[in-house]
Amino acid sequence: MECEVKVRRLSPAARLPRRATAGSAGADLCAVCPDGPVCVPAGGSALVGTGLAIELPGPEWVALVFARSGLSIKRGISLANAVGVIDADYRGEIKVGLVNRSDEDYLVEEGARVAQLVIMPVAAARFVEAETLGETLRGAGGFGSTGVKG
Repeated sequence: MECEVKVRRLSPAARLPRRATAGSAGADLCAVCPDGPVCVPAGGSALVGTGLAIELPGPEWVALVFARSGLSIKRGISLANAVGVIDADYRGEIKVGLVNRSDEDYLVEEGARVAQLVIMPVAAARFVEAETLGETLRGAGGFGSTGVKG
């Protein structure tokens, strides 16, 4: 499935999102640091701009911002909100909230790949209040109820 996403550079330093390989689901988002490198302090967080704004093809699409697995595993840098959601009607700058789970400060340099952007179709759910819900084998079983024991 393919769609066209319009991208506006808000800064001359901004880099268009780019998929690393033909099989990559996400396109890299790179940092724009007009005031110099951004420090993500150990145990803290920071907001990093990308200098980009997007226009999705319509309300049936969403842009999702995910952490880069290498940064997360090797450096302890992940997203502050786990997954960022960019709605189809948002036209502001894409910013990435980073959190540092390590014991060392982390400097984000201009142009560094800080996250990945995935464009996906979204169902326009119509929520209907109901007195009862259909039965399932699992029922109301929550965390760990499917056989995964801690």
